Amino acid sequence: MVKVILWDIDGTLLNFEMSEKYAIRKCFSIFELGECTDEMLAQYSQINRKYWEGLERGELTKQEVLVGRFKEFFDKQGLPTEKAEAFNSEYQIRLGDKAFYNDEGGQIVEQLKKKGIKQYAVTNGTLTAQERKLKLSGLDQLLDGVFISDVIGVEKPNIGFFDAVWKEIGSYKKNEVVIVGDSLTSDMQGGNNEGILCCWYNPQKHENGKGLRIDYEIQDLREVPRLFLSK
Repeated sequence: MVKVILWDIDGTLLNFEMSEKYAIRKCFSIFELGECTDEMLAQYSQINRKYWEGLERGELTKQEVLVGRFKEFFDKQGLPTEKAEAFNSEYQIRLGDKAFYNDEGGQIVEQLKKKGIKQYAVTNGTLTAQERKLKLSGLDQLLDGVFISDVIGVEKPNIGFFDAVWKEIGSYKKNEVVIVGDSLTSDMQGGNNEGILCCWYNPQKHENGKGLRIDYEIQDLREVPRLFLSK
């Protein structure tokens, strides 16, 4: 029986893509960089994913990711790379301006809470962005706790991140705790590393090319109560 759910935030409970598009376009306006087209956003997303995967593999530091992605993006777009660091700082703030749920995520968390399921956020997002998004979305009040890699000092999927979570949430068996997330390389790999249950949120029906153990695979978050309230 599942007693604890560890929720990834960006790309799982919250629609990160919508917040990302808003924040980047807002920053383009603030820094007077002209129009940010859909094509530019698509290129940025590819660069961003590459940098975060480097972080998850331990090849880059968080700061190298946050600034480096914008430096590379600006360089490819012919924009002033010297503005990348200030742009990123403003971007972290603007990410928290708006929060968009996936699949009625807030209602799902509330439903599970009423049934006595303990729920925690586990996120690699920055402290600045996540605190604002969690407050704006109301998740800060719904969840039993929040674990942010900036505070812990270790990123998912590193075992150290999950060890820090485990120390705080109390005494549970591994098969009583499930992580729900969209990322194979951070959420599912982290769950595999810690030996807890893994629920892959995969609305785009991607292939599991990593050979990871996936205990549950879902395309809609509304499947979560059906899975775990019946157990």
